[in-house]
Amino acid sequence: MTLGIAPSSAPLSTSTSAASSNRLLEPAEWASAGIPLLRSPREVVSGLHTRHRPTPDTAIVAVLDPDERLLASASFTRRQAQADGWMFRNALLAQLRRVIPHDLRRRTPVRTAVLLYCREGDARWTEEDGAWMWGLRDACTLHGLRCGAYITLTRDGWQVLGEGRGGRRPHAGSPPEPFGLSEAPPPLPRTGGAASEVLRRAAAR
Repeated sequence: MTLGIAPSSAPLSTSTSAASSNRLLEPAEWASAGIPLLRSPREVVSGLHTRHRPTPDTAIVAVLDPDERLLASASFTRRQAQADGWMFRNALLAQLRRVIPHDLRRRTPVRTAVLLYCREGDARWTEEDGAWMWGLRDACTLHGLRCGAYITLTRDGWQVLGEGRGGRRPHAGSPPEPFGLSEAPPPLPRTGGAASEVLRRAAAR
């Protein structure tokens, strides 16, 4: 598939080091990385949009189980700084550690992290997107998760980059849909202990 490339909404500074500029993934690299496809991308996008009501510069990282049910999610606002995958990785990793225990003891990851980023501009790839892709992939490795889809949400709608799938609703300016029209809130975990409390707080967001 062919993806258009637009100027970054957060362009790299001319003083950016070579190491920093390498901390991003081009569309072709992302498409060839074996990222698992979402079975129902609109349901995932609508559910996250309803829960977090993102505005531009809001990132939502979510962890899905093997059946694509939402286990935990967290949202935060991107600081106005140059697009750098290392900084994005650290921000994503901090949110993952806050809402769900790691899976580093597993030989093969069974849970998948996806990232939805609400931003200005159109759906074409930018250097900022490339930095988020790099950050998501690295954060997943450090937290024992599979790296999942990277989704942009703009005024034009949502787009799963690297897959060519998207839709007009929800979009960056649309009101959240009722849960009944997107997906039901995930059930609370049945297990006890500290991990259960973390998931319970995450499900309540």
